[in-house]
Amino acid sequence: MPRPPSQSRELACPASSIARLRAQFDPASTIWIRGALASSPEVLDGPAIAIVGARAASARALAFSRRLGERLARAGMIVVSGGALGVDAAAHEGALAGGGRTVAVLGTGVDGIYPARHADLFARIRVRGALVSPFPHETLPCAWHFAERNGYIAALASAVVVVEAGARSGSLGTARAALRMERSLYACPGSPGCDQLLLVGRAQLTVDADQLADRLLGAPSRPAQRGAHSDVLEAIGPGADSAELLATRTSLSLEHVLGALLELELDGRIVRLGGGRYLASGRG
Repeated sequence: MPRPPSQSRELACPASSIARLRAQFDPASTIWIRGALASSPEVLDGPAIAIVGARAASARALAFSRRLGERLARAGMIVVSGGALGVDAAAHEGALAGGGRTVAVLGTGVDGIYPARHADLFARIRVRGALVSPFPHETLPCAWHFAERNGYIAALASAVVVVEAGARSGSLGTARAALRMERSLYACPGSPGCDQLLLVGRAQLTVDADQLADRLLGAPSRPAQRGAHSDVLEAIGPGADSAELLATRTSLSLEHVLGALLELELDGRIVRLGGGRYLASGRG
């Protein structure tokens, strides 16, 4: 019986055939590729951006990831992520909606479907891109597999965007790999892991998916909303206010408010309290 069309093609190729992986991993190792790109793995040497983040992602993070994935894919970039719930899935969906190519790097063999609810998503990724794994067929999911695959996500990309992350998120492993491999690293403010990357200066701040897409694509940047910092600072009342409340008071987008809050915190002009609330420090 003939095999189904391109989405079921598989290739076991030496890492030496993929430039970014060759530079970071054992050239004698085998990388499994399943999907349309298995017939032309050299495509993976082209421009690619990784978008990663929390599984239990906020609506804001999901919208950002989907929009960024769509913009990049429409422009011909390959969108790389880990096929997980939350931010990963949103990035893949965005790339597919943009009619572009997307690659999911798995912590199982390329014949695995984890999580199970992503059977349809993985099928669509195979049609337009590829499932990639350093693990042989029938490899089951386990924690260290996902930790290892994070390095492959970073290796395939020229830049990594961490959209949302907990203090011990696996996405921070991808960020560390990106820094070790000297990839560009971006992070959105508003979650413990991302804020830590920003506060210690390891990542570049991003708050708007379209502006970041323009930057990554080398297009002229769209003008930012002006006066956000002073408007946000003035909107903070005598009590502690949340970013959502400040966005309502200022009529600014939540993304811009979060970016302004982070920079105001770095300047020592506000203090972040528990529960995502902010208080003016009195320094000005």
